[in-house]
Amino acid sequence: MILSRLGLYFAAYAAGYYGFNQLNLTVRSHELEKRKRFMLQNSKAFSSFSVDDVQKAKDFYQGVLGIEVKDNPMGLIELVISGSANVLLYPKPNHVPATFTVLNFPVENIDQAADELIAKGIKFEIYNEAYLKTDSKGISRGNGGPNIAWFRDPAGNILSILETA
Repeated sequence: MILSRLGLYFAAYAAGYYGFNQLNLTVRSHELEKRKRFMLQNSKAFSSFSVDDVQKAKDFYQGVLGIEVKDNPMGLIELVISGSANVLLYPKPNHVPATFTVLNFPVENIDQAADELIAKGIKFEIYNEAYLKTDSKGISRGNGGPNIAWFRDPAGNILSILETA
């Protein structure tokens, strides 16, 4: 019992000696907690998704969509998107296409962008659901969000163009 009291006295003495008091410990604890909470706030996040054939993906994103594509030494490709972080595409032998939109491309004029993509062979998804309808071009208009049209890459992943104006 005496030894543990001595230990407490020593700890209290050392804390005072090194400038640690209850207020100081509380402030440091708060700062540590704040750092933990916001640890990713300034992170340069990026997106990635799988494809079944990297060369087909490269040809599509570069040749059809006109996006700069960088080869990555690990056998991956990176889409260089202006004003955004690069998007990483990686090969996956048992790839299953995403059932949700993996990449959105904001455009100023959706009709013009859709026409240009259709001329390059893109087929837009047509929806006629109670909650989602598209016109004959595949553009969803006035459904509670921006005008948007969905299409697929060669791996079957869903992409979109959406009007920003």
